[in-house]
Amino acid sequence: MKKTIGIVGVIVLSLLAITAQAQITPATQDTAWDPRKNPTVDSLIAPFQGKMLPPRPAPATADIFPVIGKYESATNPEAASISIMLDKQNKGIVWVEGLPQGRIKAMLRKSPSTYKIPVQKTEAGKEVAEGTLLFDKETNTLRICIGKTYNVENPAETFTSPSEEPAATTKTSKIKKPALPKEWIYTGTKMVSETVMK
Repeated sequence: MKKTIGIVGVIVLSLLAITAQAQITPATQDTAWDPRKNPTVDSLIAPFQGKMLPPRPAPATADIFPVIGKYESATNPEAASISIMLDKQNKGIVWVEGLPQGRIKAMLRKSPSTYKIPVQKTEAGKEVAEGTLLFDKETNTLRICIGKTYNVENPAETFTSPSEEPAATTKTSKIKKPALPKEWIYTGTKMVSETVMK
């Protein structure tokens, strides 16, 4: 008897639930709760309306790697216009085109714009000595020095310190030191594309 009463009770509760669900109008079903229509939420948000900053846009590749772009130089007629682009597989490498040495690569050492130019051979077969590539974002100036060892502690010192002269050989010394590569320095300004409003 208790089992029967339990089964009947479950059936009655199920029917009541179905009936209650059927009585909900379609207009009530379509409305979803919106926290902004709640008066408590409105009172909390009201003092900050109009003061909220829009989200910042995602940084562009040029913002992350400011060295990429085109440069012009008034001091280097042999490389009046050069361009720097990212390597497609490795974002830590840039390619410099337009130099008299040919197309060379530089490796990122200090973010965002300090690069080491490793010893390399260009596609044209020219030997390129070690060097430094620095870009100053504030002045939009690119400096390249090829033929001087990259200074790990202070890369900018490469452009200010004089080149080391090889020690003079004495008559008793028969060992000749290898000749240092000729130092080559480039200075250029980044070309910034601006849209002109008419």
